[in-house]
Amino acid sequence: MESCEVLIVGGGPAGSSCAWKLQRSGLDAVVWDKAEFPRDKVCAGWITPPILSELEIDPAHYGEGRTLQPITGFRVSRMGDREVVVEFGAPVSYGIRRCEFDHFLLQRAGVPLRLGKPARRLRRRGDVWILDDAIAARVVVGAGGHFCPVAGAMGARLGAGEPVVSAQEIEFEMDPEQGRTCRVAADVPELFFTRDLAGYGWVFRKGNYLNVGLGRQDNRRLGERVGQFLTFLAEKGRIPPRIPAKWRGHAYLLYGLALRALVADGMLLVGDAAGLAYPRSGEGIRPAIESGLLAAGVLADAGGVYDRGRLERYERALRERFGRREGEAFGATSLLPHGLACALAGKLLATRWFARRVVLQRWFFQAGQQPLVV
Repeated sequence: MESCEVLIVGGGPAGSSCAWKLQRSGLDAVVWDKAEFPRDKVCAGWITPPILSELEIDPAHYGEGRTLQPITGFRVSRMGDREVVVEFGAPVSYGIRRCEFDHFLLQRAGVPLRLGKPARRLRRRGDVWILDDAIAARVVVGAGGHFCPVAGAMGARLGAGEPVVSAQEIEFEMDPEQGRTCRVAADVPELFFTRDLAGYGWVFRKGNYLNVGLGRQDNRRLGERVGQFLTFLAEKGRIPPRIPAKWRGHAYLLYGLALRALVADGMLLVGDAAGLAYPRSGEGIRPAIESGLLAAGVLADAGGVYDRGRLERYERALRERFGRREGEAFGATSLLPHGLACALAGKLLATRWFARRVVLQRWFFQAGQQPLVV
């Protein structure tokens, strides 16, 4: 049976960032993922400059042969209301393709990879965890997304009764005719908040690739709502004809709206497995990466002792970085009656100041938060 100090279950940005930091700290880590990489991942796919800083990624190097679309503005509205275009004059974010980005991070981590096999059974033997009778580890990091088996082993109900955000998305390469008729500017993605403020849709062009999606807290009749969104976009001429019909789904938790246990003896959760997406925007890549880095720092400083008491330092680090685990989703205003809140929000979203200062800089970019240093 293979053995290691740290077993990371999940090779997305949270798991690979944790592995990268552990490898630099001298700890023996292995990444296990059910998928072979590169693999597709449901995600609008944009990253802010602090992510590049935190991971020490040179944009010029990463952009060689990969998609790195500079974003200099956004078009923002509530569906059916006045749209505002916010221009920043310089890149405030970058569009990436998750199949490329995740593969790059995983390869760069520099640790052994065990790919293509689902994680089925975790059992405790003495002070080690054993996964599927194949590998033993002193500590296990759950980085496998919302349905991570490590989260299940720690008591999470994995979708049963949790207040999840559900999203559907498609990303495809446009043919020449679609590319000519697509009116979405590559450097200005478009955000459309739903009328009830329970979520938002997006249209994002990355060169010849187009990404269209919709995410909502209320996932009832999601397919029907996605169809309505597509009709809305088509009527506005925002999407080209003949887009593929096969969409992919994804579920995740917003930080503070679900209180999964984050640590146990010899276990901790990072990224979507821990429910760390920003509560106002649903953005999950940056908190996933930062949680992986924070977890690696705690493990490196643990001196080989991985009991719950020692790992609770990780919980404190998350609280210091992201705040208390309580909050609201998207832009809903709970202190006002829902109808009045929606009416006020509709007016605010139609102003360039609110779209720029609140929606984009505060909710999406987390502009007030400096890059993480661990």
